[in-house]
Amino acid sequence: MTTLTLQPSPEQYERLRAEAKRLGKPEEELARDWLAERITPLMSERGRATEVLRAARSKATLEEAQATLDRARGKPLSEVILEMRGPKE
Repeated sequence: MTTLTLQPSPEQYERLRAEAKRLGKPEEELARDWLAERITPLMSERGRATEVLRAARSKATLEEAQATLDRARGKPLSEVILEMRGPKE
């Protein structure tokens, strides 16, 4: 396991301490749980996006898709697609 040192504000630490006590868990365990709750969905979302791109490989490579997203500079994928399609006829 990797070690991460955090320096929460006194208010944040008090909230963590009180919640850990309420749940009967060590503070470290609760902090790990909270971190996992926040990171796991992001990892899952990225994994799903990667799988979709892999499935569509005959249309575009992962590198091509990444290059398109990079050129979009943070635009939502739906906007990028609409721009690539051009105006409706």
